[in-house]
Amino acid sequence: MDRLQHDRLKWKCRRGLLELDLVLERFLRREGKTLSESDAAALSELLEQPDNDLWELVIGRSDRVDARLRGILAQLRAC
Repeated sequence: MDRLQHDRLKWKCRRGLLELDLVLERFLRREGKTLSESDAAALSELLEQPDNDLWELVIGRSDRVDARLRGILAQLRAC
């Protein structure tokens, strides 16, 4: 992932829910530089979710997500 992609993801990780904001920023700080292009694209797509829906996915209350995004979601949950 190039610098521009990383910066765009960093901006998309800024959310209205503090808890979600913290989880996403920590994930990007730890894993951001090593994400593959496909993982970066999946994360970007996952970040299109509204805050509350995304939070439900991250904490495991919901699994209603496209199968293509399950890998990046598992990485987020592990972080």
